[in-house]
Amino acid sequence: MSLLGKQGANSEENVGKNTMPLRINMFFFSTFVIFCIIIIRLAVLQFVEGPTLTEVETSRDSKQVPLAATRGSILAAGGEKIAYSTPVQSLYITLTKEYTATVTDKTTGKTDFTPEAKAKVDSLAAKLVKKFNELGNPGEEKLTVQQVKDSFDLNFKKYSGYTPRRIKAGLSTKEVAFFMEHRSEYPGLEVVEENERHYDKGTVAVQTVGYMKLFKNSGSLDIYKNISYAMTKKNPEPGLIYRDDEYVGFDGLERQYQRELRGQNGYQVVSVNPQNMAEQVEKVVPPVKGNDIWMTINKNVQLKTEQAITDQLKWLHNHPVQGKTHPYAQTGYAVAMEVDTGNIVAMASMPDYDTNAWLNGTIMNIWDDIQLNNQNGAINPLISGQSGHGFSSAVWMGSTVKPLSVLIGLNEGLFTTGYYYQDKGIAYFGKAGHETSVRNSSGHVYGGMYPYQAIEHSSNVFMVDMVGNKLYKKYGSEGVNIWDKYMKEFGLGVFTGVDLPGEHRGKINYRDEAKTSSPQSALVYASFGQQGAYTAIQLAQYASTLANKGERIKPHLVSKITDPTGKTVKTFSREVLNTVKMDSSYWEEVKRGMNSKVDAFSDFPYDFARKTGTSQQDYYDKDGKHTVDNGVFIAYAPRNNPKLAVAVVIPEGGFGSNSAAPVARKIFDAYDWEYGLGGAPKKTLQQNQNTAAGGNTADQAGKSTANQ
Repeated sequence: MSLLGKQGANSEENVGKNTMPLRINMFFFSTFVIFCIIIIRLAVLQFVEGPTLTEVETSRDSKQVPLAATRGSILAAGGEKIAYSTPVQSLYITLTKEYTATVTDKTTGKTDFTPEAKAKVDSLAAKLVKKFNELGNPGEEKLTVQQVKDSFDLNFKKYSGYTPRRIKAGLSTKEVAFFMEHRSEYPGLEVVEENERHYDKGTVAVQTVGYMKLFKNSGSLDIYKNISYAMTKKNPEPGLIYRDDEYVGFDGLERQYQRELRGQNGYQVVSVNPQNMAEQVEKVVPPVKGNDIWMTINKNVQLKTEQAITDQLKWLHNHPVQGKTHPYAQTGYAVAMEVDTGNIVAMASMPDYDTNAWLNGTIMNIWDDIQLNNQNGAINPLISGQSGHGFSSAVWMGSTVKPLSVLIGLNEGLFTTGYYYQDKGIAYFGKAGHETSVRNSSGHVYGGMYPYQAIEHSSNVFMVDMVGNKLYKKYGSEGVNIWDKYMKEFGLGVFTGVDLPGEHRGKINYRDEAKTSSPQSALVYASFGQQGAYTAIQLAQYASTLANKGERIKPHLVSKITDPTGKTVKTFSREVLNTVKMDSSYWEEVKRGMNSKVDAFSDFPYDFARKTGTSQQDYYDKDGKHTVDNGVFIAYAPRNNPKLAVAVVIPEGGFGSNSAAPVARKIFDAYDWEYGLGGAPKKTLQQNQNTAAGGNTADQAGKSTANQ
């Protein structure tokens, strides 16, 4: 090799040696950069995207399935169960891939279950029907293979893939034992304890207790709209998740105390595959039983109140009052409220019905008969039943307003307790030359009277002259606001605060009268009870406020709430909503005047305060305008140590003394028997007398035997 060739070779060798370190450095640098990128990416995954990915992975790999809790009971004051749940065993299936495997036809592109899956489903359904027939309760409706297959919901029309499907409710003891023992032979099957709701067959205060509906059918109520919305948020509390097939309170106390009665649902954690089908149950958290609600309603007083209204309506249909029968008196309402506690011992809205129909599937069979009576007319006139001519449960007060009219007149200085008024049987109001007249009922002329006698005789003309007209002269159009203020202070035209949903304020007609006619006519008609229509609960609170000399007490239907062990977790006590301050002589004047003659109380053993009322109401038909009388009655007893206030309303029942008062008498008697208006319950006194009589008889028998 020439010298030149050797030099060239050495040069190339030197160049290769010189670039080697550079290549190595580049390799290590590239490797370093790659590792940095990997580390940074791992850090981002772990600290930034990790929680989100974990949530997605968890959501995809497992699901929470609610387990319904046993609902608490609603009990009467004596501990009788009025609404209660009984445990039932149900058979559920959680579908796994062996029942839902699918295959797609390459020619048509249609997807169907595989032959193996269909065979599995058919076989399981046939086996189950066979066992149901062998082990089920005698006389129960037999399920068919097709009905069982339908309950699987293989096409996911009702349930998600991982949600258990109920195959049969109310398993017999033999069925429960069999499926528990042979669980391994039936993959995906599970016996679950549920509960069924029942209501006392005696239909005790049904519109007050309320009823239930499926959660999925309860979206019209705000409480369940809010729950549904909360369930759409990320990671809702498992116990707050409602099942579509879960029953929830839809009216009455069932709705008012839904959260307390429901308890807290448990849940299953079910692992699922990418197709959202269940793999297995990973975890079970049992539900917590709901609390029990103790009503203030006494079952015996309530049933006697309901019967009293029913009997009185029948009586009015067949016995002439003031020369005629009242066949259109078809509804009645009553509330009995303890004066010192606010406890509602009876609340009736008649006619009523059996609320079990909502749960046993027969509601549509009776709906035409009950659609106007399935809610509580004692608290809301807009959702209650209607009398023969469509009158609601809130009617004008009639003369029951007169004790308050006199109080207003006294307190406003329109007259004094010593004022002596000459009742001429007629009073006038309006512009001179265009006056409108008002007369007393039946045209009576009462002559000279003091304010308390105006109440006792129920003088319309006293109220017009001394209250309605004088309020207008003193305040002008502002007099309507003055009147309204007093009404509300006594619970008329405002919410009473009773612990039930859907309470109504009543109808404040005098404001409409002031706008369409005149403030004077509004005050005049209101003064003797022909303006302002209120519910039975409002009238009972009004009567209680009179008895309490101005203290308006909040009525309540629940005395306490207890947990599943019987421990009291909450109690409800007397609550004063407002106090009306007036001179004591005014209260005494009114109490003295509440002394109307009522034949139904002729032999009542207690001195008591009462006021009858008869309000007139118009209806129209093809023959024109007609006027009918509504019966209203309020009372409290005893007069000087009041225990109970009662209000009764009988739309289209005629005079209150003949229609509503007899119902009130039976309510007072029922309360006297159970609790005692004079201190000791009459039933206790009777038992003591019987015991004493029995002892005397035994003594006599003993003496006779000894003598022999």
